[in-house]
Amino acid sequence: MFVSRPAGGWESRIAARLRALPPLVVDFAIALLVLIGQSVPFFFAQRQSGPEPWTMAEYLPVLLGVVPLLVRRRYPLTVLILTVASAAIYSLRDPDIPPQPIWYGWLIALYTVASLSPRWTRMLAILLSTAPALSVSPGTFIRGALTALGAYALGRSAVHYRERAALMEERAAERERARIARDMHDILAHGISIMIVQAEAGPLAVRTAPERAEKAFEAIGAAGRDAQAQLRRMLNLLKDEAEGPRAPQPTLAGLAGLVERVSAAGPQVRLAVAGTPSHLPADAEVAVYRIVQEALTNMVKHAQAAHGLVSLDWKDDELVITVSDDGRGAPAGLEGGHGLVGMRERAAAYGGTVATTPDAAGFEVVVRLPIGEMS
Repeated sequence: MFVSRPAGGWESRIAARLRALPPLVVDFAIALLVLIGQSVPFFFAQRQSGPEPWTMAEYLPVLLGVVPLLVRRRYPLTVLILTVASAAIYSLRDPDIPPQPIWYGWLIALYTVASLSPRWTRMLAILLSTAPALSVSPGTFIRGALTALGAYALGRSAVHYRERAALMEERAAERERARIARDMHDILAHGISIMIVQAEAGPLAVRTAPERAEKAFEAIGAAGRDAQAQLRRMLNLLKDEAEGPRAPQPTLAGLAGLVERVSAAGPQVRLAVAGTPSHLPADAEVAVYRIVQEALTNMVKHAQAAHGLVSLDWKDDELVITVSDDGRGAPAGLEGGHGLVGMRERAAAYGGTVATTPDAAGFEVVVRLPIGEMS
């Protein structure tokens, strides 16, 4: 049996929810956490000169280093200047006030500049961040420089992550466009081929066998309605879900109706199923349906066959799909046609292969899908 796996674990879901939060909410939470961290020394330290409480004037530089973080995305360099200035003012005041182990606001501001600003701004930010540390001991300077380097590196890695995510989204969109183009090709090629075959046979049938002409017109109407329904379904998939429920995509259950419509259009096609069917993912069922549809379209357009067979052979770890006919084989150029290319691409997407064996006795398409890898 095949079970659909979730796209990600609980970590991915939490990360997605955090990314969906409004930026102002995120910045407010960051500023609050930084304020708490910078305020800790005032709660646990006492004056060396006496028991007097800390004054607001002594605490003000801490606030000046936190409040600007609320607008860090809009004014990254200005916020960095304010946080560096507040740290410098705090350090130059009365040495009686408690020391700050790390200026978290400055690190957040440096990270923001590294992730949002152009190159020249980033270089200026590095100078601003390291200049005040030149007046301290070499050990303190090295620790501060390494800390700043870490914040800067995290900011640049965030840029690379966004660029990679955007590239992956663009590639996914390209693959989706290619998939839609293949589906549109399959739908239109199949429906139009059946309608052309019946339309060409119609005039002769009208004069010699009116009952066959009536069936031909019925087949043309059925093929047109089926193509229209599938195109409408495809277009619905392109709409936003808010506009209405999405129509279902083709499934393996629709193969019987597909074979019946092709049989009404010309060659008598039979569907055979061997083995115990397994549950496939929905997109894999669509791929199988489209592969069979394209193979039958080629049969109608090129084979001039009287009979055809669609066979699904379910094995333990493989599904073998065979579409064969007793026509004239493959015409020149069919091997490189868009239809066979599309079949190979659909099968390759699931680790499968497509083989064709044209000969004088007909044409056969054999598709092998490793269904064990879809679980």
